Amino acid sequence: MNIKPIRSPEDLTAALTRVEQLWGAEVGSTEGDELEILVLLIEKYEEEHYPIPPSDPIEAIKFRMEQQGLTPRDLEPFIGTSGRVSEVLNRKRKLSLSMIKRLHDGLRIPYESLLSGVS
Repeated sequence: MNIKPIRSPEDLTAALTRVEQLWGAEVGSTEGDELEILVLLIEKYEEEHYPIPPSDPIEAIKFRMEQQGLTPRDLEPFIGTSGRVSEVLNRKRKLSLSMIKRLHDGLRIPYESLLSGVS
């Protein structure tokens, strides 16, 4: 096992190549341990160098609506009247904290997605 920190794109490429070679290694074996450590190093490097921005709250709501086959009317218990739902979905009104809590509790939309961009 020859593991070293990932400091450059070349190091990342080498680590990914090694992960491909080790893929499917038995958990707890020497190869399995090496795979687990490499995956952690790769994740750390990618988080630092290729961060994924948080999703847009409205896009998160629309995604959940699509997943569950919901209509804007189905959002009324979480957001309010049909007019308010329309304003939120059309970005004319921001989500309030109480709306965010109800959307999270009722539709299981992660807080991280709903709070993105809230100041």
